[in-house]
Amino acid sequence: MELITRLFLVLAAPITALFVSRDALNFGVIQVMVAVALFVLMVAALAFWPRRESGNTEI
Repeated sequence: MELITRLFLVLAAPITALFVSRDALNFGVIQVMVAVALFVLMVAALAFWPRRESGNTEI
């Protein structure tokens, strides 16, 4: 779990730096918000990814 959290925070840091200075007091808060948004986008992409139909469609 820690690895996933670190991955999202590492990905969120440069995105956050585009909008907020790294010296700002609220950089960490905004970085976490961006990381959560990235996580939500990843979950939404996985949820709506088209599934491959199997050959057996009979019930």
